[in-house]
Amino acid sequence: MIKRPPPAELLEFLAAFDPAITPLFIAVRERVLLTAPQANELIYDAYNAVSAAYSFSDHLKEGFCHVAAYARHVNLGFNRGAALDDPTGLLRGNGTSIRHVRMQTATDLEQPGLQALLRAAVAEGAGLCPQMPQAPASIIKPTRGAKRRP
Repeated sequence: MIKRPPPAELLEFLAAFDPAITPLFIAVRERVLLTAPQANELIYDAYNAVSAAYSFSDHLKEGFCHVAAYARHVNLGFNRGAALDDPTGLLRGNGTSIRHVRMQTATDLEQPGLQALLRAAVAEGAGLCPQMPQAPASIIKPTRGAKRRP
């Protein structure tokens, strides 16, 4: 399996954060791409976070998970996490759809149940987009508004 290197723009966006955030974001990103190598990566430099959403299309609405960098942590978010089976109780959040797991260190990726959540989200995402991308890509998406992070 060939790893997809992070785009230079993503690394530039992450440079504004504490130096510990970039390797953590990249580790979580690699886990997502290892589980879903055919996924497109939609990268946003938003007002409160840098995020990468993963979808088998190039549309955020079909995204199945995302990685978001904040000032002191990284979240692995599940776009339809409220519907996922979570027997180990990892998911946090109280919105109607999105749930997340907060990552403080790369060892958090080894939490029991996390890989099962990721596999379930990938399967759900594949159901939204029955045709896989021919050449999965990392796509920088435009954002609007003043950047105020971290």
